[in-house]
This record gives sequence, C-alpha cells and structure tokens, in this order.
Amino acid sequence: MTRRGAFITIAATVGVIAGRGASVLSTPAPRDDVKTEATPAAALARGALKLCTVRPAGGAPRALGAGGNAVVAPAATDPGLGVAGTFAVLAGTTVTTTGPSWITGGLGVAPGSAVTGFPPGTSGAQHKGDSVATTAQTNLTAAYVNAAAQPCPGTNNFTGVNLGGKILVPGVYCQTTAPTLTGTLTLKGSGVYIFQIGSTLVTASGSRVVLTGGAQPCQIFWQVSSSATIATSTSVVGTIMALTSIAMQTRATLSGRALARNGAVTLDTNRIIRPAGCGYNSPTFVAPPAGNTLPTTLSTSSTAVVGAPNGGGGPPQGSGFAWLPALLAGGLVGAAAVSVGLSRRGQHRRT
Repeated sequence: MTRRGAFITIAATVGVIAGRGASVLSTPAPRDDVKTEATPAAALARGALKLCTVRPAGGAPRALGAGGNAVVAPAATDPGLGVAGTFAVLAGTTVTTTGPSWITGGLGVAPGSAVTGFPPGTSGAQHKGDSVATTAQTNLTAAYVNAAAQPCPGTNNFTGVNLGGKILVPGVYCQTTAPTLTGTLTLKGSGVYIFQIGSTLVTASGSRVVLTGGAQPCQIFWQVSSSATIATSTSVVGTIMALTSIAMQTRATLSGRALARNGAVTLDTNRIIRPAGCGYNSPTFVAPPAGNTLPTTLSTSSTAVVGAPNGGGGPPQGSGFAWLPALLAGGLVGAAAVSVGLSRRGQHRRT
C-alpha cells in the first residue's frame, strides 16, 4: 500500500470510530474477508473478538471480555410476585420482633396469624391469616418455583465461592451449598438478578450488597431452598424468598422483602423498606418506633468506581475513563488527517 493510501485508510478508520460513538463496543458487522461466528462466545474463543456486548431482551448491554472467564448469564426474567410484592414481610407461621423493628411496607402471615412485637415495632398494613395474606402466599409460591426453574449456566455456578468482592451483571446465579457473603457484593447494571441458593443463606456480620450502573432493588431475587439468616449489621438488597424461615439479626437492614413460605420471619431491631418500581408503587410512609435509630432511607449505591464484571476484560466500566472526550478527539484527528491526505493528493496531481 502506498503511503498516501495508508494515510487515508488510517484517517478513515479513526473517523468511523468517532462517528459510531458508543457503538464502538459492539460486535462489528460481518465482512466478506472476515470469518463470522454463530455466537459472540464462539468468536471470543477463536480470538476474533476482543470485546463485544450482549444485549438481553429488554435489558441493557453487558460487557463481555476476552479473558475467558467473564460472567455473562442468560437474561433472567422477573418471577412475578403478584400480591406478595405489596408486602415487606410475609411469613407462613409467625412474624416476631425482639426490639423495635421498623418496616415500611405491608406485613402479613398465612396460614398462620400470629404477629408479636408490633408494637413497639411499626409496619404498614397488617394482614393476619386473611384472604389478602393467603393470596400473597399463593403468589409467592408461584414466584419461588419460577425463580428456581430459570436456567443457571455452569459459568455462574458459584458453589463454595464467596460472593463478597464480586461484581456481577444481571443474570441467574446458583450455589448448591450454603453460600458465603463476606464483605461487599456489587450488582452492576439494570436487569433481573436471580440467586438460586440450594441450601441456607447465611451472611457474615457487616456484609453489604450494593448497586451500581442502574441496578434496582426490585430487580433482585434470592430464592433460598431452606432458611436465610441475615447477620448483625448486614445490609442486603432484594427480595428474599425462603422456603422455610428468615431471621434478621440485630440492626440488619433490607432494602427489599423478607418473604417466607412455610416458616417464621424473626426480627431484632431491623429496618426493612419495600422497594418501589417493577410495577409497584412506593409504600406508604411508616413512622419509626421509639428506640430504632436506623436510617429513614437505606442507601444501596456504592461510591467507589466500579470496574469490569468479575473475570471480564475490555475497557473500564466505571467513570474512570473519559470515553466521550476521547472519541471527540479521535473524530477531530480523523477529520484533520483526511484533509491533509486529500491536500497531498491534490499537490501530487498538480505536480
């Protein structure tokens, strides 16, 4: 290739990149001289793609790196809580609090009817063994079964793995034994997250679940095949759907729902806020009980700059890299290069 041809080719390439903007991260369109693959994963395996995006139906694009261990799950779907979604706490036998728990959202129990510790605890509307609570339990069972049946890819089987320290994108994740949550689990991006727990769910004291990149509390579901224990001062986000019981220890908080199918929900000076969104209105404000100093609102976001999903490659995923200025600069360089190249071509013709 002549120097003039190479110059114009480089300039055109930079200009195209600048013009495409954010789509620079998308899988390139097939060309006659490039082998295409049936799936992005196949292309990654062959090394043809260094970075692409996967866009689930109705979801935001997800970064997929060429590192070989990127966490990319099939699109999870909302299991559909129905009437159960209007509750912050729902139990099968009893709801009990030791110390003044503060619940923003409905409280229900069915087929049992026992509610203990309210007052001094406070909550939204209470349904004790009535038709509303019974319907909610029926809907909860259907949602639990739906969540448990959604396919979990082998790459998302975290059996024996600590979820703390991970950055996960929307999808289905599974653990066949009791999972470990020590530290901070970050959920990044808008979309449905389903955690299928094949045993008990137990967190370490002070653990956190934080959201970034548009993830919402109403999109997160913990399907627990036994019981869940949320340890002291732990901050959890999402709807816990436990087959048996749920226990929240002293000063643990939940931006979500504690829904137990067959057993009890046991509380101890906790703060629970039913999330709005995903088809549900904001719950009615509930005044705090005396002695509960937990915050009125629960922060679910992380202030840290979050990188790429665990194991993924590619460019930074947080706010640490100024893509827009870089693309604009690329566009200016491309335009200038094309101008210079055409000018030289004109000079060659005149000479």
